[in-house]
Amino acid sequence: MPGYSLIRPFGFFYAIILILVLTYLWYSGRWKQKAGILLLLVSAALGFFIFAPVAPHQFQELVVRDVSALGVSLMVAAIGLTVIIILTLVSGRFFCGYFCPVGALQELASLVPVKKFQPRQKHTFMAVHAVVFLIFLILAFVFSSALLDYFGIRDFFGLALTTGSLVFLAMLLVSVFFYRPFCRLVCPYGVLLALAGSASFLALQRTGACIECGNCERACLVDEAKRDDRKAECYLCGRCTDACPVSGALKFGRRKQA
Repeated sequence: MPGYSLIRPFGFFYAIILILVLTYLWYSGRWKQKAGILLLLVSAALGFFIFAPVAPHQFQELVVRDVSALGVSLMVAAIGLTVIIILTLVSGRFFCGYFCPVGALQELASLVPVKKFQPRQKHTFMAVHAVVFLIFLILAFVFSSALLDYFGIRDFFGLALTTGSLVFLAMLLVSVFFYRPFCRLVCPYGVLLALAGSASFLALQRTGACIECGNCERACLVDEAKRDDRKAECYLCGRCTDACPVSGALKFGRRKQA
């Protein structure tokens, strides 16, 4: 069928398989943060080479039912996006953290060693994100308009110089100073993954070895390192574990019941 791509699903298979691998490595304590840089680079490259798994855009095309832009059938896209939500319910936002090319580029930008803007208004940002999600749905269902097109994601990864691609480039530059602005304020698929992440079976948590030094809270760029945080915005970047001075004080495992 015209517009279908045989290589496009590869991105989702790559993400799904490696989410399972990362879940095992984090759970077993074998994950090394340096390996994350390689994953981020590969994920970003997939965005340029096959435009997948750019889930925010695929979610948008699914909502507006644009099969030609999806490159696969609506059913295949729906199954792929649903599987990622299910995996997020199991082990948190590994997909956003390491495998979405949009998130990967922002994460790489955040590694630039400059002073970060770290506001502690997490719930305010989540409320703004919810409003943007509502606007996204209204534009899609009422006006048949695609909000993400204004952010130039497809143009950027297609190396096209347009107003939209410049908007996305500007957002990447903002990512150097403010952690993941697109993920935290704009991404419509991210709203669903945040809900799933807040209820995930596995999560990064403090153990009895914690000495309450506060290092993890200061290191966390999304204000999700407090003992009772739900981890909705946790991208499993590992900054908190790197900052922790006590071995075993932070552990990725079954979420404690409140």
